[in-house]
Amino acid sequence: MRVLVFPAVGDAVLADRPDPRPGPGEVRVRVAAAGLCAGDLYIYTGKNPYVSYPRIGGHEIAGVVETGAPGLPEGTPVAVEPFIGCGRCYPCRVGKPNCCANLSIVGVHRDGGFADYVVVPATHAHPLPEGLGLTEAAFAEPVAIGVQGCNRGAVTAADHVLVLGAGPIGLAVAEVARGAGARVHVTDLNPDRLAVAARLGLPTLPGGEGLAAAVADLTRDEGMPVVMEATGAPPAMRAACAMVAAGGRVVILGLVARGVEVALPGLDFTRKEMTILGSRASAGCFPEALRLIAGGDIRYLGVADRLPFASAPATFARLAADPFAHHKVLFEMETP
Repeated sequence: MRVLVFPAVGDAVLADRPDPRPGPGEVRVRVAAAGLCAGDLYIYTGKNPYVSYPRIGGHEIAGVVETGAPGLPEGTPVAVEPFIGCGRCYPCRVGKPNCCANLSIVGVHRDGGFADYVVVPATHAHPLPEGLGLTEAAFAEPVAIGVQGCNRGAVTAADHVLVLGAGPIGLAVAEVARGAGARVHVTDLNPDRLAVAARLGLPTLPGGEGLAAAVADLTRDEGMPVVMEATGAPPAMRAACAMVAAGGRVVILGLVARGVEVALPGLDFTRKEMTILGSRASAGCFPEALRLIAGGDIRYLGVADRLPFASAPATFARLAADPFAHHKVLFEMETP
């Protein structure tokens, strides 16, 4: 089969590998489309602390079951859930396999979907709703992250939500929140990213020094009931706590580098009685993500650049040189 393999930091090459064979309880999926996300770029640039080389990346995957399992026959179109928990540790026992102590991630700890075939547990191959195409279904993983974040923040139609960061995850969070009926505003320091959010019909606020005043004006000085942080920047995390309303919720989705500390004003913990929540990937959110995509609630699928799989090495090199060269990339597999 054809694969995109990362042999070492700064290298991505197309190669031939033997077709993988599924083990007990697993299925082999012929990949139709696979998204490129920041995590994949971190593998390429050497910023992912968990990956070992060589590795076939790719964790945003949709395809068709070719070698089936009970309840998941051959020919079933599926989206792949990449976070695989052990089922034994405390997080798994309390329904948080996304935080598993022995976590295995498709495309990071085990070979992923930048290939003609990928092997995954049958439990992690989710059948698509009727009428949903495979290309659209490849967005299920980032949309599921948005569902998880909104679940963590208990977002409802009664809420006003501020999303910090208009990258792919920030937009997924914003659209899931909008789908729940919430009033949503998106902010970013990058005007091009704000323009993408505006194309999706999301109200925007320029980031920077004037943001806090704009939020105060919007909320009559109360602050935002829910602030979603999707940048991974410590200053944005501090700003989230400053702009959240008293009694409100801050959800941190962005990743900081290992060892980086975030200083927060200690008095605000009690003065505001805010709730600060972490949100990692997703757990049990794929069915809802697929339902939202199939129902047309998620529009940011339309801003992705859909590229042939053969362009993958050049695409990674381009993004390493300029991370804003593409807002979002989806590789479409050519039929062998």
